Amino acid sequence: MASTANRIVACVIGAGSWGTALAHHLAGAGHEVRLWAYEPAVAQAINQGHENTVFMPGVPLNPALTAHASLEQALVGAGLVVLVMPSHVFRAVLSQAAPHLPSQALVVSCAKGIEQDTSYTMCEVAEEVLDKSFHRRLCCLSGPSFAKEVARGVPTAVTVASRAAEAAQGVQLAFATDVFRVYTSPDLTGVELGGAVKNPLAIAAGMVAGLKLGHNTLAALITRGLAEMTRLAMARGGQLATLSGLAGLGDLVLTCTSPQSRNYGVGVRLAQGETIAQITGSMANVAEGVRNTRTVLSLASQAQVEMPIIQAVHQVIYQGQHPRQALHELMTRDLKAEHA
Repeated sequence: MASTANRIVACVIGAGSWGTALAHHLAGAGHEVRLWAYEPAVAQAINQGHENTVFMPGVPLNPALTAHASLEQALVGAGLVVLVMPSHVFRAVLSQAAPHLPSQALVVSCAKGIEQDTSYTMCEVAEEVLDKSFHRRLCCLSGPSFAKEVARGVPTAVTVASRAAEAAQGVQLAFATDVFRVYTSPDLTGVELGGAVKNPLAIAAGMVAGLKLGHNTLAALITRGLAEMTRLAMARGGQLATLSGLAGLGDLVLTCTSPQSRNYGVGVRLAQGETIAQITGSMANVAEGVRNTRTVLSLASQAQVEMPIIQAVHQVIYQGQHPRQALHELMTRDLKAEHA
């Protein structure tokens, strides 16, 4: 519970499972929380029954949490604005919200992805959309954190990054509780790219599970996936320590080892013979890794970084290659030194 001095008005934009969990958490921390939902029916269900029946059914929400279908109303007086929109609508929704952002608000992106047309991270999109006065108050929060477990109060640790230490510390103070530990980092690039790259890698991990391969295969995938993630982040100015921390290795391990991960689930179903259209058509929540397989590869091409696992996932999703063939091609690439 936040002290009276630390109590703020928080607006969470995006009522998918992650946005709902964060809004519930912030309300439990003692803040006044408003959750904006694109679907008016979702907002109504939360206000009337204290449950997000579409994106997080069966999880009771803090009754102090209020949901809104109007961005303008949700943003009134907010000292903290939490952006949890899917990456493909991030720019459009933030552009709608921008005229209503209170001038002193901290802005924290909890969206994990790369924009398709620009290859921008979500904070890079925000810097383009928002007035320059917000740039020093812009943060990214990421790390190993399943929405339902956060909503249940399972002990969780994440990282909040910003180029301005005081902004990161402000978000840290707002989110931190005895079950939600928040570390700060100045490495905005590394934290954002760790969150984006782990999603296609989780699809690969799901394919490993769907093919009923062993722990050897999964361990190799996670380790070599981390190498790909690290190469890309460092090529873009990220720090090695970030990728070995919560926002890199931590999030990667979580999402590559649990069926709770939507991206992992996509990989399992691909390995079992379903098409990507069948899989995504049956999902309420967005699996960011499907789109980000393309966008991460585009970013890697620009940075001249080799990402063979991500390339293999792309061939399965978008070129119809069987996962076993993709695995064979990965395993028979030219031999090389591990840290070349």
